[in-house]
Amino acid sequence: MAGAKTAVDWLASVAPDPEACRWEWERNPLGVALLPAGRAWDVLILPGTLGYPTLDVLTRILDRPGPVLVDFGDDRMGFFVAPGTAARWLGTGIRTAGAGAWIGVPHPGRSARGVRWLVTPDGSGTLTDAALLELAMHEAAAGLAVGEDG
Repeated sequence: MAGAKTAVDWLASVAPDPEACRWEWERNPLGVALLPAGRAWDVLILPGTLGYPTLDVLTRILDRPGPVLVDFGDDRMGFFVAPGTAARWLGTGIRTAGAGAWIGVPHPGRSARGVRWLVTPDGSGTLTDAALLELAMHEAAAGLAVGEDG
C-alpha cells in the first residue's frame, strides 16, 4: 500500500488542487480524476491494436516502463512520457496529450469505470522514454505486418 500512496501523491501533485483530486478518487462513483497533462508528463495515445504489442516489446527490453493507461474497450492505450513530447511528436495515427490537455486518471490502487492501469505509476516519476517507445512501436508494427502477410 505504501507504493500506492506514493503513486497517489505523485499523480495528485499535478492537479490544480491535489486535495480535490484525492476527493474525486475517493467519492466520485466513476473513480476517475481529471489531471492536466504537460506538467509532470505527457501522454502518447496509441490504438489498442498497436499499443498491446508495443507494450510487449517494451517489457522485453525494460524492467518496468512508465505508467500505461488503457480504456476498458481496449481501443486506446496511453503511455506516459516526458513533458513536452506531445508538442514535438510527429508520428502519424498517434494522438497526444500535452500542455492544455486533461486526462481521466483512475486511482492507482483501484479499478475505475472506463479506464484502468496496465502499468501503474510507482510514484518515482518514471516515464517511458519517447524514443524507445517509438522504436518499440516500429518493431510492433513490423510484427503486425508480418502477421498480416502470413
